[in-house]
Amino acid sequence: MGKDNSGYRNSGDWNSGDWNSGDSNSGDRNSGDRNSGDWNSGDWNSGFFNSNEPTVRMFNSDTGKYRKEIKLPDFIYRLTMTDWVNECDMTKKEKEENPSHKTTGGYLKRYEYKEAWRRLWDETPEEERKQMFDLPNFDRGIFAFITGIDVEKSDEVEIIVEGNKKVISRKSAQALNLI
Repeated sequence: MGKDNSGYRNSGDWNSGDWNSGDSNSGDRNSGDRNSGDWNSGDWNSGFFNSNEPTVRMFNSDTGKYRKEIKLPDFIYRLTMTDWVNECDMTKKEKEENPSHKTTGGYLKRYEYKEAWRRLWDETPEEERKQMFDLPNFDRGIFAFITGIDVEKSDEVEIIVEGNKKVISRKSAQALNLI
């Protein structure tokens, strides 16, 4: 019953696990929506035998707010670990490493997690980035640990010019095609 379920005896949609009713559950024997863990009734639970909706933890601390009360920045939903690179945009090295580009017309470029975050952060306008800082309990250190982005230094890059290290703005480095 339902659609896009993995596991057995699920009713509802997008469940992973067994005997779930509700939507987007991961784990077993949950009723309610978006639960992770087992035997939960209620929404957004993680753990076991919960019947109510908990307040959200962010940056390792409880916010005292429910999920519906928190506006996450839209840009975080654009995080992707892959990009399709058309054959005409491939470097010589990429073509050598991906000979199937002749058949497929390109290749799927994969990024490590923190590299994907760096790319996303660099492509996100400053006004959208600031929404991250407004999240409850925002913590620079935890954000850096998870994403690899030091927000205090995120707009600077080190480059080597004639054997000497220089620090310039990321925007300038991009304009000069240095990164």
